[in-house]
Amino acid sequence: MPTGKSTVDANPYLFVVGAARSGTTLLQRMLDAHHDLAVVNETYWVPRKYRERNGLTRTGLVTPALVDLLLESPKFDRMGISREDLVRLVPTDSSVQYGPYVSQLFDLFASRRGKRLAGDKTPGYVRRMGQLHELFPAAKFVHIIRDPRDVCVSMLDWENGESTVGQFGTWADDPVVSTALYWRLSVCRGRQDGASIGPARYFELRYEELVSRPEDVLTGVCRFLGVPYDAQMVRFYEGKTRIKAGRSTKAQWLPPTPGIRNWALDLDRGDVERIEVATGDLMLLCGYDRETCADDEDGALRSRVAAIKQTFAHEVVGSGKSLPSLW
Repeated sequence: MPTGKSTVDANPYLFVVGAARSGTTLLQRMLDAHHDLAVVNETYWVPRKYRERNGLTRTGLVTPALVDLLLESPKFDRMGISREDLVRLVPTDSSVQYGPYVSQLFDLFASRRGKRLAGDKTPGYVRRMGQLHELFPAAKFVHIIRDPRDVCVSMLDWENGESTVGQFGTWADDPVVSTALYWRLSVCRGRQDGASIGPARYFELRYEELVSRPEDVLTGVCRFLGVPYDAQMVRFYEGKTRIKAGRSTKAQWLPPTPGIRNWALDLDRGDVERIEVATGDLMLLCGYDRETCADDEDGALRSRVAAIKQTFAHEVVGSGKSLPSLW
């Protein structure tokens, strides 16, 4: 069942990726405000269903069993796709591969928003880019990177911080170092896979530049995506509110705002030292200056971070994932 789209504009057209707390939601809201882009806020199920092969044949063909599995996925309802839609798109003879089937779902998501191109913002996909590129060779990846010290401040203040970083087994030992290593793993994997995918399909930007020069950065993103710049992206927040979970009050969406997190004020020197020992070389490659030289001065600190890093890496490999070359 062909989608009727050319390879050039096949959906999903783009994926917004990056370590959690790096500004992926801000970028998703901006891009979703574009007149031609519909970007869903986190799916998580796209590569997972393919890896698990539940509802698929061994060769990746879709079966009717996939319908219930998709509907059971916690965030599937964000696409606004019904059981009837799913059933209608599943062929009775299991003749459609998983990738083209998912493409039809994204086509439907975009069309119901009155738009042409569909995308997905899921931070964790920064560690699944290779698999997503295999499924959707024409898809583009926009990788947003943020200063790991500000990521740490945000992660420690986030209700899901422990569950996000804790999956790698070292949170109880040291949440600060664990968050730094999570950032390192995510950024290294994203950059390594991005280099393999190539500049026609992979684009990097810095969160700090997005909030300080949104028009300039979004112009570059649109050029990469091959769509015209839309000023509404910078005004994405106008008239927008959301209900806070468990509360009756409404929270207004904020415009791009520099300095919402400030690691220099919110982290003590010991925290900064541990983060920079864990990530300092990669920070420099990403354009972030270091504040300390702790890894040159404190052997005990280096040893502590190295021990946590070894445990973290063991957990990654033990879960069936590989470590990036810059790890």
